[in-house]
Amino acid sequence: MQTHKVTTPFGRRPMSLALVKGQLDAATIKPGKSVDKWKVFRDVCEARSLLDVQDRALAVLDALLTFLPSNELSEEIGLVVFPSNAQLSVRAHGIAGTTLRRHLAALVDAGLIVRKDSPNGKRYARRDGAGELEQVFGFSVAPLLSRSEELASLAQSVAAERRRFQIVKENLSLCRRDIRKLISAAMAEGAPGNWSYIESQFVALLARIPRTPAIADIAPILEEMEMLHEEVINQLDFQQDHQNSDGNDVHFERHIQNSHTESINELEPRSEKEQGEKPGYKIRPVAEPIKAFPLGMVLQACPAIADYGQGGSIGSWRELMSAAITVRSMLGVSPSAYQEACEVMGAENAAVAIACILERAGHINSAGGYLRDLTAKTARGEFSLGPMLMALYRSNGSASRHAGKG
Repeated sequence: MQTHKVTTPFGRRPMSLALVKGQLDAATIKPGKSVDKWKVFRDVCEARSLLDVQDRALAVLDALLTFLPSNELSEEIGLVVFPSNAQLSVRAHGIAGTTLRRHLAALVDAGLIVRKDSPNGKRYARRDGAGELEQVFGFSVAPLLSRSEELASLAQSVAAERRRFQIVKENLSLCRRDIRKLISAAMAEGAPGNWSYIESQFVALLARIPRTPAIADIAPILEEMEMLHEEVINQLDFQQDHQNSDGNDVHFERHIQNSHTESINELEPRSEKEQGEKPGYKIRPVAEPIKAFPLGMVLQACPAIADYGQGGSIGSWRELMSAAITVRSMLGVSPSAYQEACEVMGAENAAVAIACILERAGHINSAGGYLRDLTAKTARGEFSLGPMLMALYRSNGSASRHAGKG
């Protein structure tokens, strides 16, 4: 047993078995091992919460490391420094003597430094006849060298936990935004459902978020918030299915009515008054079916619409149309204007039009009026979504590709 490697503190300072273990661990450094002292110091700073050391103690440790002649920690160069309290105080930015002693003790208790006290408690070095250091009394930073891998691992775990906390916070913020906007849209458009009760649940969840939250506080809140988000989506999805079912019934009834007419009459144009349409334009068959634009191209041309999809992404045409309803309300487009666009362009292409308008929102004074104008031009055969979509695709798509290469 290497008993000569264990030293006890001077005066009334107590000795503990933990200090004995720390000194023994520091005495088992592999021959030739060396590390960058500032890298180890950064790891200690990162892991300070796990090591239970305060910022002022880190300032004292930083000052101690400046007394080492090299940036490398190694036994060959020497691991003991012996500055006076006055010198140490200056390099620790003028820290008071009593505070200095308290934080030195904290560094010892944390197992980051070891005291090597002289018989009288003073810090000094004794040299031999050749001028080489023979005996040094002060503070040994050997634990930093012996624990370098452990300290690096602690720092990585703290950084990983911080990243996880950031992700949870971001997901909570996105979920809050989505629920708030979806509830507002549902209430503004009079969608059936007990939205007041859902909103009260939402407000109650918000009230549980502490002012300075930890991950343990917000992780369960996020889970409940996601469940509430799913409930809102399910209700809106049910309403969408119900509307689609009603629309199919109406279409079926019209088909039955039209089947009683002769084929020759169906192929002849009718006046707007005969069709009962609004003056200004008549509804034509959709010129651009859903297959005309791949969904991937639409999302590259109009990336902003993805923020309004469930979970901040869109993976199907159904999700795109659902996001378009939310954006329609946000842009101030009336339900009637959007309904007319759906009738003239088709539901999928109307959603694409909303996505295009969202991309160009900064250049459009009235999104509702702009959509009505596009609808009227489409009905007259004077407008096609293709050129607008391709222009946005060349702009946003190429920017996305360049960003991916970088």
